[in-house]
Amino acid sequence: MTDKLTVSVLGTGIMGAAMARNLARAGHAVRVWNRSRDKAEPLAADGVRVAGTPAEAVEDADVVLTMLYDGPAALDVMRQAAPALRPGTAWVQSTTAGTEAIVDLAAFAREHGLVFYDAPVLGTREPAEAGQLLVLAAGPEEGRKAVRPVFDAVGARTVWTGEDGAAGSATRLKLVANSWVLAATAATGEVLALARALGVDPRHFFDAIAGGPLDMGYLRAKSGLVLEDRLTPPQFAVATAAKDARLIVEAGEENGVRLDVAAATAERMERAAAQGHGDEDMVAAYFASFDSGSDAGSGSGSGSGSGE
Repeated sequence: MTDKLTVSVLGTGIMGAAMARNLARAGHAVRVWNRSRDKAEPLAADGVRVAGTPAEAVEDADVVLTMLYDGPAALDVMRQAAPALRPGTAWVQSTTAGTEAIVDLAAFAREHGLVFYDAPVLGTREPAEAGQLLVLAAGPEEGRKAVRPVFDAVGARTVWTGEDGAAGSATRLKLVANSWVLAATAATGEVLALARALGVDPRHFFDAIAGGPLDMGYLRAKSGLVLEDRLTPPQFAVATAAKDARLIVEAGEENGVRLDVAAATAERMERAAAQGHGDEDMVAAYFASFDSGSDAGSGSGSGSGSGE
């Protein structure tokens, strides 16, 4: 098989659009579809073909990549694409779907003779745009030659977690990693909110932890988005983070583990979204510490989320 492929990307939100651009830059023939076509149209300037339907997008594709809001959305779109899917086509499923939905997605792949790769990614807007995502992947060894060029175009590194994509090992690793990212994000917002409430200059906090084990580049980067009112465009949106936090809580419950921090994080994200911050960067969960977003002393802005 040639390294230059025809790749269909279904879902062109923050992540999907960046992945499509990098695939085109790598020389692949790229077709995209998005439920809101206006989000996909700018990709035409990068040599990407914008399709009107999922079926049109996947026709004669070597690889289909899904990067949609959640598992049910991915399944719905693939059902729309089904009439044009060829048996033997590789399906790179990169939506953060959760442990329950991945079972349904794998069953769809079996039903249609697709080679299924469970392949969520770690990273936000900037690494996605730079082609520096971390790809977490599970799927059969014999078909990896078809998907490696795709992973190489969108990511800096691929971590293989198993040969059975249907087992969801990559999805489970993604949930574990996301649990840490979301906890750190929520803690960042609470630190800034408490500092404001107590009249503490955040710079004094950063000076206190500088160079020690509690100092984190992520903490400083996310704090800067709040303190400098740079919450849009989001690296990863509050509404999508709330969805992912709920998937983490559900996965814990399904396996007999109570995840209090993840549950509290989901509630904070949902409260911030209800205050009008759903399309801002996920660190805007900061505003959930106040009775209303206007009480927090930082502009709220607006932007677009990371789903369709």
